[in-house]
Amino acid sequence: MKTPSHAIINLALLTKPQLPQANIAIVIGGILPDIPIFIFYFWAKFIARLPEAKIWSEAYYQPLIQNIVAIFHSIPLAIICWLISYYFGWQIMQFICISLLFHSLLDLPVHNDDAHRHFFPFSNYRFISPISYWDPKHYGPIVALIEILLVLLATLQVFPGINSLVGKGLMILVNIFYWGSYTYFYLRSRVLIN
Repeated sequence: MKTPSHAIINLALLTKPQLPQANIAIVIGGILPDIPIFIFYFWAKFIARLPEAKIWSEAYYQPLIQNIVAIFHSIPLAIICWLISYYFGWQIMQFICISLLFHSLLDLPVHNDDAHRHFFPFSNYRFISPISYWDPKHYGPIVALIEILLVLLATLQVFPGINSLVGKGLMILVNIFYWGSYTYFYLRSRVLIN
């Protein structure tokens, strides 16, 4: 799934009206697993100046990068962190950990050949899903539409409870971007077919 989707869907799943201060923790946990990928991409593109094809076909699959990504997408490590947070009564950290866990659980069924090692460090197993959130060879356009619909529904659910104008603005922008880009690529594919 796309990173903003995790933040918005996790808010819908985890927000508690009596605990609005947890919302930022939920958002952090929702996006944190993908941050190393963004940092890697920034380094590869703008510092190492690698061509796009080489970034995603070679550099991304180097063991160090894959291990860092695996740590941040690890279901067992998120659970262990949650247990430690629960034991010490760190409520906000518990929300971050649960949001991390939900990020990985939502990613698990929508990654094909780019699957993460969600059970690292206990296993290097990768669940190769038959569907992909982006790859047209694995129903990417259909999965993308489902993701966009879920984000819209999640936005409608949490929007009234968000007190931050910045938060509301970001949710609106994400939805506009998702619908705009999906419409553009859908129409473009229709023109290319005809």
